[in-house]
Amino acid sequence: MPEKPEVMTVVKSLTPLITGKKITDCNIYWDNIIAYPTSNEFKKKIIGQKINSITTRGKFIVMLLDDYALLVHLRMEGKFMFRKKGEVIGKHEHVEFLLDDSISFRFHDVRKFGKMHLLPKEEVYHVKPLSELGKEFYDETLSKEYLYEKLSRIRLPIKTALLDQSIICGIGNIYDDEILFMSKINPNRKANLVSIEECQMIIDNTKTVLSHAVELGGTTIKSFTSSEGVHGLFQHELLVHSREGASCPDCGEKIIKIKLGGRGTYFCMNCQK
Repeated sequence: MPEKPEVMTVVKSLTPLITGKKITDCNIYWDNIIAYPTSNEFKKKIIGQKINSITTRGKFIVMLLDDYALLVHLRMEGKFMFRKKGEVIGKHEHVEFLLDDSISFRFHDVRKFGKMHLLPKEEVYHVKPLSELGKEFYDETLSKEYLYEKLSRIRLPIKTALLDQSIICGIGNIYDDEILFMSKINPNRKANLVSIEECQMIIDNTKTVLSHAVELGGTTIKSFTSSEGVHGLFQHELLVHSREGASCPDCGEKIIKIKLGGRGTYFCMNCQK
């Protein structure tokens, strides 16, 4: 699933291509992609709207239109495609936006897990789903006290807690492993047993890992590309994730893989005791 750096990479690639374009028509070929409102209402409201800017909130792409905000969550395999108006709709192209320069801007999703919300622009950050999100990794108010207070209530493993988007939004499975390795914290440790000093290490390493991943365009693993032909490079920088059996870059012991909360989890038993 694309995480924060990948979503930021998508926005960076889309911004020069669709900012300032007007949506002249909309076709929906798989209704379940539209989370809110109904498909018919979605079409009525979005036609005629101009795409004024694009940003992110957590793992959501936020397209700010004239009157509305279009939220897009890519989930496992969602991505955007550009086609010429009138080209045959592909099997996995589920939503089509026709722009005012004869471009067909399409949402492609093999698994059909992606979601779109169309909400009033002035309300978008104050109602679900965005109102449920925690702090961004670059938020200046993300402090060790904030994180310690949040984790002190959680008896689940720290690996699972860091995936909770209501605490720090944008961290997913890949970067979770990297952050915990750099912080020398075992992913099985209960979140409420993490010290306030370790909370600061988690915050510092979250900023380091995610900022570097953004610079490299995210991580291309399995089917993720930010748009056609755009691939991330951070997979070449991974220290533990997906490196089962490889030598730990710090101590030389073998990196192991376990299942934790249903997620493949990679760590070094020696460094992360």
